[in-house]
Amino acid sequence: MKYDALLFDLDGTMWDATENIRISWEMAARTFDGLEDRVITKEELQSVMGLPMDEIAARLFKEFDKEKQLEILDKCCEIENEYLTEKGGILYPELESTLAKLSEKYTLCIVSNGQAGYIQTFLNAHNMSKYFKDFQNWGDNKVPKGENIKLVIERNNIKNAAYVGDTQGDANAAKMAGIDFIYAEYGFGNVEEYTFAIKEFKDLLTL
Repeated sequence: MKYDALLFDLDGTMWDATENIRISWEMAARTFDGLEDRVITKEELQSVMGLPMDEIAARLFKEFDKEKQLEILDKCCEIENEYLTEKGGILYPELESTLAKLSEKYTLCIVSNGQAGYIQTFLNAHNMSKYFKDFQNWGDNKVPKGENIKLVIERNNIKNAAYVGDTQGDANAAKMAGIDFIYAEYGFGNVEEYTFAIKEFKDLLTL
């Protein structure tokens, strides 16, 4: 299959920022009445990775009504963006060298279900902007990932793309967008149907 572009998920595909997200969300949550002693675990966060942010808030703060959940979410996202821009996350092995080689041949873009500003924390903390032509956060327009994949494809005049991700939600989004799905087996999720699979990020080079 001849591609002219590769679109990427972020969490579980290019980095694992779970621990720093956990720290920042716990810091933010504890500023609210009733959550002063709230503990957010890594397992909790990994179980909701890939969902739209409002759904994550509904699962993590289900004791509150939707309005309060969104208030807490806004604070969590604010603190998270600041914290991740400074601290970054754990990049998967050989990520940058692989991106450098891929960017010579393909248009590279990122589509994430994160809040507005989330992809920028990855780009800025790890100096990755030079490898990517475009990106789209769920928080910028609140539309499903599949629609954002189509938006990025149209915006960049991409003819034949594949989406690289690690969850069933990513596979569903690629299917919605009508493009191939490359499953990152090393990530957070389990996927049954995919076009190709990779065991390490660098496998994209041989694929």
